[in-house]
Amino acid sequence: MRLLFVPVSGARGMGEYARCAALAQAALRRWPDAVVHFAVSRAAPYAASSPFPLTLLPASATFHSREVRDLIRGFKPTVVIFDNAGRTAQLHAAHRCGAGVVFVSSRRKQRFKAFRWRWMGYIDEHWIAYPEFIAGALTAFERLKLRLRKRPRVRFLDTLLPSPDSVVAAATMRSFAVQPSNYVLVVPGGGSPHSSAENAPSVVAAAARLIAEQGHATILVGVPLNDDAQRPPELRPAALMPLDQLAELIRGARLVICNGGDTLLQVIACARPCIAVAIAGDQAHRIARCVAHGLASSSALEVPALVGAALAFLNDPPAVPAPSGARPMVANALGGALDALARLAAEATIGLRQSAS
Repeated sequence: MRLLFVPVSGARGMGEYARCAALAQAALRRWPDAVVHFAVSRAAPYAASSPFPLTLLPASATFHSREVRDLIRGFKPTVVIFDNAGRTAQLHAAHRCGAGVVFVSSRRKQRFKAFRWRWMGYIDEHWIAYPEFIAGALTAFERLKLRLRKRPRVRFLDTLLPSPDSVVAAATMRSFAVQPSNYVLVVPGGGSPHSSAENAPSVVAAAARLIAEQGHATILVGVPLNDDAQRPPELRPAALMPLDQLAELIRGARLVICNGGDTLLQVIACARPCIAVAIAGDQAHRIARCVAHGLASSSALEVPALVGAALAFLNDPPAVPAPSGARPMVANALGGALDALARLAAEATIGLRQSAS
């Protein structure tokens, strides 16, 4: 199995890369002999620290069709995963070389592109990121095109989570000197500011500091602190970490403060209390949908609001609502995604053998 990941990438944000990295890590656990490769912008904040082999591009892959096509021809993937990235020429190159093609859309524009007639002929699996109650059900026009085109397979990718691992959990808790249910986990995102919220990392870091000053063990992920000498002892800064470690911290947290991206859905899937804050323009809608269904709370991107909401919960936790059949679930889609990759890889391998014969 040769997996090529082509996520949108740049100097800001890392949601697409994080989703692809979670899938890549899970694929390597299931198939240790698999070969994984990424194509990302050299300006991406994770480009220098990624554990995966990379082809570095001058900017996001969408703007460099020639380089991506050359990479596809040289790498000879069995499956290519385009995450919110890609041009017609790139999808065509992957399809023409016999690879299975997965397109992940998390925005309306990319979802619309994936339902273009020509693209539907190149894509084998269209994964709509986020649950159906957030992303929106298939429209009548989308269902009609699927009936006529008879492809691709469409699935909602609620969230991706590795299975619980007691060994990883114990080691991770030990490294931060915390016990399950006695700490606050603060995960604002990739650590780089978004154009719609340039001050987001500093605001969230300031809130985490004040929560820690109230005596609550607080783990702050992905935001560097410059004044270590004055850091309260209950504040534990952490670098960005692999998803298996982060997932164990989420599962053990008393409260999680996060943005409105993938982490929000991971927290809900782990059934942990959550306060979400929008730090990018497309996150407010997701948070509002989760709040409306009683799956999370929200806060403004302001230090007093974040601290007030967190302390209100910590000092007087609300009663856990009874399960309701009307309450949507956030499912872990990792197993289904891996099964799809296995099927596409098998079909691609059969196709290559048939063409060679």
